[in-house]
Amino acid sequence: MRTRPTLSWTPAEDLPPGTTDLQPVADALRVGGVVVLSGAGISTESGIPDYRGEGGSLSRHTPMTYQDFTGSVHARRRYWARSHLGWRTFGRARPNAGHRAVAAFARHGLLSGVITQNVDGLHQAAGSEGVVELHGSLSRVVCLSCRALSSRRELAQRLEEANPGFEPVAAGINPDGDADLTDEQVGDFRVVPCTVCGGVLKPDVVFFGENVPAPRVEHCRRLVREASSLLVLGSSLTVMSGLRFVRQAAEAGKSVLIVNRDPTRGDRQALTRIALPLGAALTTVADRLTISLDGD
Repeated sequence: MRTRPTLSWTPAEDLPPGTTDLQPVADALRVGGVVVLSGAGISTESGIPDYRGEGGSLSRHTPMTYQDFTGSVHARRRYWARSHLGWRTFGRARPNAGHRAVAAFARHGLLSGVITQNVDGLHQAAGSEGVVELHGSLSRVVCLSCRALSSRRELAQRLEEANPGFEPVAAGINPDGDADLTDEQVGDFRVVPCTVCGGVLKPDVVFFGENVPAPRVEHCRRLVREASSLLVLGSSLTVMSGLRFVRQAAEAGKSVLIVNRDPTRGDRQALTRIALPLGAALTTVADRLTISLDGD
């Protein structure tokens, strides 16, 4: 019997309350050696909704799973129709103050690494280097047969040519770049194959129900092992792919600091959770450290 991946989490009533005190974050950054773990919440101010916050996409949308994508031609047609439309909006998103603050902290030598659960590339667009994309990137496409990688922009052009006049109006865009379309809107959308071997193309992202590659997980574990503290930005930590690093840091006696407006699954392991909007919070921290978000 196939099981569905964990998509939601109900906070316990006795979780520690969130605060608005940003001093612990500023103090940790002054020490340096901080590893950032970011989630969908850091990109909401760039116009990309999150999964689980207020108005999050899970209230109206179930993300594609690896099992559904690989097991159904219809599911792949629906995914690529919705993702093709969503990419037009997703690809135009620009970094916000939160992304720029993370890049500025790294530029000043305060970070030892950045791990992101996001697939939007906005940390890199803001200037962060060496970002570990835990769940991959929507900017790349991989063939499930020959494993050839190609550009999402190249695929977008091929899909445009294969589906002239495809201009449905989406009800919304989701954190994975998937647009909300009905089956009628998807219609007979044409999916294109790999140009190398004719195989099935998939975005180079980790779908729900799919495992993060083991070498990538070990790279993240090493970053956490060598860090002085872990700073979580905009993640509910509902899924184990991110939560495991919080647990690892806490078990090693490292400080875990979380900036997220809503309770998270890692709150019990955290020194503090700051319940503030990320852009404003990180801008305030940068000001306290006399760091400019837009260069020195």
